[in-house]
Amino acid sequence: MSNPSTASPPEPHNLTTKSPTPPSNGTADTDAMPSAKLPALPLTLILAATPSLGIGQGGALPWPQLKKEMGYFARVTKRVPPQPSAAISGPSRRVNAVVMGRKTWDSIPERFRPLKGRVNVVITRGVADVRWTTTTGAEKNASGGKEDVDFEGPIIAPSISAALSALRSSDLAARNVHIERVFVIGGASIYKVALDLPQTDKVLLTKIKTEFECDTYFPLDLNKEREWKLAGRERLEEFVGEEVEEGGVAEKGVGFEFCLYEKEVVS
Repeated sequence: MSNPSTASPPEPHNLTTKSPTPPSNGTADTDAMPSAKLPALPLTLILAATPSLGIGQGGALPWPQLKKEMGYFARVTKRVPPQPSAAISGPSRRVNAVVMGRKTWDSIPERFRPLKGRVNVVITRGVADVRWTTTTGAEKNASGGKEDVDFEGPIIAPSISAALSALRSSDLAARNVHIERVFVIGGASIYKVALDLPQTDKVLLTKIKTEFECDTYFPLDLNKEREWKLAGRERLEEFVGEEVEEGGVAEKGVGFEFCLYEKEVVS
């Protein structure tokens, strides 16, 4: 693959239970009903799943840690497209955002959160309004004291619609940050809400080719939906910005393949 990642830190696909940073009311990853009026920020879901669409077991990954898959996730969610998605005034920094539920946030080891080089957004019903949180000392140390922590957040929001509005807010503009792509990274109920939104038009799915015991599943079989189409490898490479090995790769005895599904308008 191009742009190889070395010594990539654990990302959300390396689940570890940690105490929550955002306020919580004890609920699972969840979201309030989306607003009827949503900003037109396109959404891309990114996940890994077994043939039966399993994505988790007991709050962790069902399969062994796959460094190639984690590296792909990190590179793709950080990489911005070659050209800005909109006209930018001034010296704005072009970055992507990652949107997740509280339990997904909790699963990231504290020293690696917020996920570096991206605006982090956490959905939880533990807050009534959107707010920025203060970066912890451990997180500042992990970042090497870089100014990235000024935009990485996390932003805490009560719903996906509120989160998308926050990503268009003056708070980010004041930090000279322009959002290019928004990736939804879990968990299952956040995926479910996002799939119902009209601006969700892509799913980056890592197909784990071996079955593992799971208790959490992706809510939609894309192969059985008329509006979702599997893109070719060239289209996948164009979107993610790197070469993808045809037929997939293997690591620790587990085969997996990177895929892109795109939503088409069905008349």
